[in-house]
Amino acid sequence: MNLDYIKPNNWSIIEEGFDSEHVKASESLFSIGNGAMGQRANFEEKYSGPTFQGSYIAGVYYPDKTRVGWWKNGYPEYFAKVLNAPNWIGINVYINDESLDLFKCKRVENFRRELNMKEGWLARSFTATLQNNIEVDVSIRRFLSLDIDELGAIDYNVVPLNAPATITYRPYIDTGITNEDSNWDDKFWDTLSVSFKEHRAFIQAKTMKTDFYTCTFMESQLFLNQKPLDITPEVDKSSTYFAFSYRAKVAQGEEFKIQKFGGYTVDRNHDKYDLVTAAHTVLDTAKDQGFDLLLEGQKLAWSQIWDMADITIEGDVRAQQGIRFNIFHLNQTYLGKDARLNIGPKGFTGEKYGGSTYWDTEAYCIPFYMATKDQNVARSLLEYRYYHLQKAIENAEKLGFKNGAALYPMVTMNGEECHNEWEITFEEIHRNGAIAFAIYNYYRYTGDYSYIPEKGLEVLIGIARFWHQRATFSTAKNKYVILGVTGPNEYENNVNNNWYTNYIAKWCINYAVENIEKIQSEYPTDYTRIMHKAKLSKAEVKDWVEVADNMYFPYSEDHKVFLQQDGFLDKELITVADLDKSQRPINQKWSWDRILRSPYIKQADTLQGFYFFEDNFTTEDLERHFDFYEPFTVHESSLSPCVHSIQASKLNRMEQAYEFYLRTSRLDLDDYNHEVHEGLHITSMAGTWMSIVEGFGGMRVKNDTLTFEPKIPEQWEGYSFKVNFRHQIIKVNVCQGHTHFELEGKQDLKIIVNGKPITISPNNLVKV
Repeated sequence: MNLDYIKPNNWSIIEEGFDSEHVKASESLFSIGNGAMGQRANFEEKYSGPTFQGSYIAGVYYPDKTRVGWWKNGYPEYFAKVLNAPNWIGINVYINDESLDLFKCKRVENFRRELNMKEGWLARSFTATLQNNIEVDVSIRRFLSLDIDELGAIDYNVVPLNAPATITYRPYIDTGITNEDSNWDDKFWDTLSVSFKEHRAFIQAKTMKTDFYTCTFMESQLFLNQKPLDITPEVDKSSTYFAFSYRAKVAQGEEFKIQKFGGYTVDRNHDKYDLVTAAHTVLDTAKDQGFDLLLEGQKLAWSQIWDMADITIEGDVRAQQGIRFNIFHLNQTYLGKDARLNIGPKGFTGEKYGGSTYWDTEAYCIPFYMATKDQNVARSLLEYRYYHLQKAIENAEKLGFKNGAALYPMVTMNGEECHNEWEITFEEIHRNGAIAFAIYNYYRYTGDYSYIPEKGLEVLIGIARFWHQRATFSTAKNKYVILGVTGPNEYENNVNNNWYTNYIAKWCINYAVENIEKIQSEYPTDYTRIMHKAKLSKAEVKDWVEVADNMYFPYSEDHKVFLQQDGFLDKELITVADLDKSQRPINQKWSWDRILRSPYIKQADTLQGFYFFEDNFTTEDLERHFDFYEPFTVHESSLSPCVHSIQASKLNRMEQAYEFYLRTSRLDLDDYNHEVHEGLHITSMAGTWMSIVEGFGGMRVKNDTLTFEPKIPEQWEGYSFKVNFRHQIIKVNVCQGHTHFELEGKQDLKIIVNGKPITISPNNLVKV
């Protein structure tokens, strides 16, 4: 589907005109969240056309029993499913007892939907003619509060246009919901109680197996021409459902409004026996403030986020819309308030991938959160993995590793592996390297070493032990090899000596040893504690180093490049440019067998290593490898365009860098991979931020110093961004021909721009 119906706009996502073919895609694109909960942009009123209903509560999941055709030892027993949570947004609407249903209306005109990213709200308006010929004007606005993250609010207005009408609002809450994504069509929720008091209703439910206790709640207020109406509602109640019915006779041209507050209280934050009491407290606050005051608080909360996180682009509305869309959804998904949470690839926009934690967090998201939030947010993401270290050790034990070797999961909710595709679960072990690299990256950027002696070294030891045991000594090569892996390019499974995997394995061992030595000399108390806890000897460390020092790396003398894996040159090397466009995307057109035998690369693989370890290679090395591998790359992973954009910028190939930037920033808005109806690509959105800050801005940290090599696409008049570097905020404003630097801080900061040292002072503009 070509999503060209989304209007270019600097601050909003706008859809004009109703088309039922767009509904599922728009439900993804217009999703809203506040870090604690989120929901697809489903209509409040009944909609009988194709729709993907989805509301989600952060951290609440269900262990859906693994379903595979042939069980293999070591398979995870379950796949953690993000759960479609009970529905609180529902407001069925009846006009003279006929249901308002856009799929069945005679006409729907002036349809407009807007996701206002600057202020954090979703609005919809339309004029509809029902089958009974009553014409109504409808306008709705809703948001999920950032200030009170258990609360959402809806303002729903109906005006009869061509005749007086009896209008019925039927707000409801419902736990009788199902998942779009389910292995066995299990029942995920067990409803415990349904209750109400005056205009408030509550349904308590818990998840099966995982026993997360929740209370879904609602309260509504009615208004006629903005004046409060006291209507005694009818009640409809079942074992999983509760609805109030509010009925009023409304004259032609009058406005009948319902304001509904709802949301969830959960036992992750309250005692499970006090959830209704906690819900009353939330509703008391909502009622005291009212919709309008809550909305003002929402606008203020978002303005504070944008003050730090915004990237401005002048002269290119589509590029501007793209980057703000990405930044907005990252902040809707994760705000760093709860260290128990992490960043799922779909966030609150869909159920694919289990909504769990992948290596994307460490490889792509941490840089965004380090630079746009307080560094403690990024530290919390590192600690998330530390608290799952024992589970990572157990994951490795299930595969036959021992002695505290740790294999972090490909997909997880609680530290256990819950991904059940053989070539991913058992072979895509490079994820371990991203966990270690994030520790290094955090220290490099923040200068905060304290995490490593406190927690990080234990993680590095477990990872180093895994790589030591996973390597095999090849007598023929007189080197250590790593066999049977899948690299970042998931279009090659069960290959030997994926260069990126071998390289990051060697690096992880060396980095662990480097930190063991540093902590021994500088943090002797921590060193003693860690060595005792890990039962680590100098002899074992020496064995690690033997593997790292003698790691094998496949290399082509003819092409002067490291080979993506041993057999890469055995393939029929036809570039993407010579591939018939009718065959794209290959993951939807070809058999898996054909893909595996092809040279086509899903995302940066060897080039992922050049991105992480740029300082270890020359620009000429990068150029040679980029020229060899990019022509075979189909970019069918959301994580691919951003890395290539950064590297094209490094190579001064600005037109190519710009094209990759547009692709990563508008991946979902333009539905490049024809799958936006399933949800958005949240973690790759952080890569979009990197493609501007690290790509065009050329930002790096070298020798404890922030460095920039600013470049600008010719399509732009200018762009700007802020980064929080070691508690000082630097604003970078790049124009055609010069760059401005401003510092918000208390002391001078030395930076390097295009290789030259510059000192910037607080509140003093420096032009380069």
